[in-house]
Amino acid sequence: MILVTGATGNIGSALVEELRASGAGPVRCLTRNRGRASFPEGVEVVEGDLADVPSLASALDGVRSMFLLPGMGGRDGDVLRAAREAGVEHVVLVSSISVLSHPHLRPAAENLAVERVLVDSGMAATILRPTQFASNALWWAESIREHSRVQVPYPDVALPTIHPADIAVVARVALTEAGHRGQVYALTGPEHVSPRQQVEALAAALGRELALEEVSREEARRGMASLMGDEAADAVLDLMGGDVNDELLAVRDTVTRVTGAPARTFTQWAAENVAAFR
Repeated sequence: MILVTGATGNIGSALVEELRASGAGPVRCLTRNRGRASFPEGVEVVEGDLADVPSLASALDGVRSMFLLPGMGGRDGDVLRAAREAGVEHVVLVSSISVLSHPHLRPAAENLAVERVLVDSGMAATILRPTQFASNALWWAESIREHSRVQVPYPDVALPTIHPADIAVVARVALTEAGHRGQVYALTGPEHVSPRQQVEALAAALGRELALEEVSREEARRGMASLMGDEAADAVLDLMGGDVNDELLAVRDTVTRVTGAPARTFTQWAAENVAAFR
């Protein structure tokens, strides 16, 4: 049995489809509210909350491999300990490239701490460290729908943005094929793409012009801090372009090496998700 946490998210939903299509065997999806979630036929759905570890008992029963998206409830170490006690043998963990590029930032330190708990747990570990998600462009959806405009800092800083579906494919391979236990995979898209280029790709997918306006870091920080707090806003802004380095900028071929298929471009993600911006 494979348990997928975060099963309604950008990565988890794609992973569930990957597992079902590949005939991987029984798949169980964890959700906080079954009535509000939609899943493909042929998968088991169990209610539970990563923030409430005792609620996971039925979800973990009989599970041998688990996909864990941390940060959902702030108790990732407790979740991993519960998984080990339930007999889980292998965990595929989504961490972050910031563990390599910006280990001094609190989110990176938190990801690294979860990695260490997993490695020390006695369960087999496959750790995925993706870079910036293509789906982060959804932050612009309301502004594009209502104003045909995007306001961003660092509009020309190009990063190797990754399609969440590629993270899902790597996770599926790691969960179902031999040779991936004990591995740590840094994951990126196939090319650098800047916010300006992302807006151009979205404009092409929509078939209409979009305006891009550069804002200062201070202006961007004010809006972000109101939603996530000062420290988190500063961390996100550093990773968006305020503090780039070779680790953050590196384009890696890991997706192709692990899956045998080329990594998807941002243009492909824009075409697949254009409805969110209409």
